Amino acid sequence: MNGETTARPGKILRLLNGIEETILCLLLIAMITLSCLQIALRSLFSGGLLWADPLIQQLVLWSGLLGAAMATARGKHIALDLVTYLVPKRLQPWMLLATHLLSTLTAAALVYASGRFVANEIAYGSPGLFGLPSWVWNLVFPLAFTMIALRYGIALYRDLGTVIRHCRKDRR
Repeated sequence: MNGETTARPGKILRLLNGIEETILCLLLIAMITLSCLQIALRSLFSGGLLWADPLIQQLVLWSGLLGAAMATARGKHIALDLVTYLVPKRLQPWMLLATHLLSTLTAAALVYASGRFVANEIAYGSPGLFGLPSWVWNLVFPLAFTMIALRYGIALYRDLGTVIRHCRKDRR
């Protein structure tokens, strides 16, 4: 295996991180712009854009879920570290492995549930914003949970390698 082959996954992950950051920045700019426009229109003309508030709600939902996926990628997602500090140092890799396993399984269950939700929206949903079906706006749920599950799966794989190396080192 040459150096370029082993570096490719890192390049792909960096590219995906850059795309996520760009999308989140665009969502934030759109939310701020629309919110300021709505305030100005309401203040100056006693009215606003009928579609702006529902769109802002959707943008907040999308940015929150995609932000959670980004936080997971950076290892900044919600974590309860108390147990990690209470266990002996040699057991900490095992605790991290168990945490990432449970997080991967939970996120995978959420992928399944959100997929069912979108399937129900396709079957029974109503028209949504801008005439798009409601299920289109709800695609963020399986998308974000898939990204979170993949990121935790990558962390699980990485932690498994760490635990195996520690076990080999302890045998010597």
